[in-house]
Amino acid sequence: MSWLKPVTLVGKNIKLEPLSLEHELALREAVCDGELWKLWYTFIPKPELIHSEIKRRLELQQRGSMLPFVVIEQHSGQILGMTSYMNVVAEHRRVEIGSTWYRQSVQRSAVNTEAKQLLLKHAFEILNCIAVEFRTSSFNLKSRAAIERLGAKLDGVLRSHQIVQDDILRDTYVYSILKNEWPAVQQNLTWKLEQSR
Repeated sequence: MSWLKPVTLVGKNIKLEPLSLEHELALREAVCDGELWKLWYTFIPKPELIHSEIKRRLELQQRGSMLPFVVIEQHSGQILGMTSYMNVVAEHRRVEIGSTWYRQSVQRSAVNTEAKQLLLKHAFEILNCIAVEFRTSSFNLKSRAAIERLGAKLDGVLRSHQIVQDDILRDTYVYSILKNEWPAVQQNLTWKLEQSR
């Protein structure tokens, strides 16, 4: 775990803080904003499963394969959702940004753009990542559009990649941003955030 250590990433409007069990009640409240667990093509825990989801992510952190965060609004202190570095491959300096969800009231706002900018900046400028990956369901059109707006390029589609509910198979779209693409992506994200103010 020496390569990827818990860290707080601070932006202008949000901060990403290392996930802990102390965030459970606020995350239960956040996931109820929009009843996010009803999305069939992705996994977002029901309120009563938040505790076990936090524990799962923290266990993966202990194994060195995940670094989970809560997303917090700076001026109110309200928890907006969760995100993670995951599928960590330290020897190849690669991470995936995923397992992300936000309360419905802040979706389609600048929150995701700023969170991704913070995570990408840390990945490329501090961790010296070669590539950062994103994955989403073929049916998650909002997520695919959001990933593409970041400037990520489609690497390919993993057909019948995962079983979701009721034995339905999910095709997974895999995107990435490479280190040499980061300066242009960063410029674009900065511009987008300035436009949203």
